[in-house]
Amino acid sequence: MILSEAETAMRRDPEHWLIPFMDFVDDFRRSPHAVNIDQAPTTGSGRLDALLASTVEYLCREQGCPAPAWVSTVPSCAEPWFVSGVENLKAMALAASPVDFRKRKIFVLENFLSRV
Repeated sequence: MILSEAETAMRRDPEHWLIPFMDFVDDFRRSPHAVNIDQAPTTGSGRLDALLASTVEYLCREQGCPAPAWVSTVPSCAEPWFVSGVENLKAMALAASPVDFRKRKIFVLENFLSRV
């Protein structure tokens, strides 16, 4: 799944963004050069756009390839977003979030981009 396909699926059903998002993450990890990340996402949701930018930045760093220029233009969330939504996990997410997410006020657990 390329970034634009994930973006389209996330825009179409913002309540159920996790499956297309993780499909994109899996595809990028399998073949980072085959996944097109050249275009900035425009899901219509500032939070989801920030999440995609943070994820692309993180995955590029993980894979040792340069992040596209557009990631630096995506603003942070207007309000902090604790992706898990679980109140008891907020402190852990504050400590565990990678810098690519924290700088956009997105707080995730360290296993956020892992599949079980």
